[in-house]
Amino acid sequence: IIFSSTIFPRYSFDSFNCCEMTESAALKGLKINWMSVKDAYNPVVLWTSTPDWTTQPLWDREVVARIPKEILRCRAVTRDLNFSSESEIKKFRVEQNVLLNGHVIEQWRFTFGFVIPGSTNTWSSTIDSAGEENMLTPEILSGNTVIDTSFFDDETFLCRFKVRLYYV
Repeated sequence: IIFSSTIFPRYSFDSFNCCEMTESAALKGLKINWMSVKDAYNPVVLWTSTPDWTTQPLWDREVVARIPKEILRCRAVTRDLNFSSESEIKKFRVEQNVLLNGHVIEQWRFTFGFVIPGSTNTWSSTIDSAGEENMLTPEILSGNTVIDTSFFDDETFLCRFKVRLYYV
């Protein structure tokens, strides 16, 4: 277990191709500018996305994140996601599946809400740890963990990308 979560078996992610993007996402001009993760009880950033996230579309590839293994000792982490949208999004939300060796081990759901057209926003979400005694080791997780993130406008699928985690 990486972090505590609630399972919401609502969508079959097998029906989506890896890193796909629908026409509706393209029309909305949705773009991830950067992401960072920090200890929720300490404002020090433990990881931030690399500049290539902004120079290449995320929707057509799996990206790699090299995360300090110390993050697994945090009681909670805060993820900041900075994104831009050229169009209005009525009910922006994210569904994330955490996969270990291709099997879903956790699912997270977050709702941002209304996105103003032409805006850039930073969305912070806090994820509580399952507790150090319940954590898998960095050696087991590193390179074998993928966070599969899908973006929606209410029930309309917009786009999806994956991040493979390496703990260093």
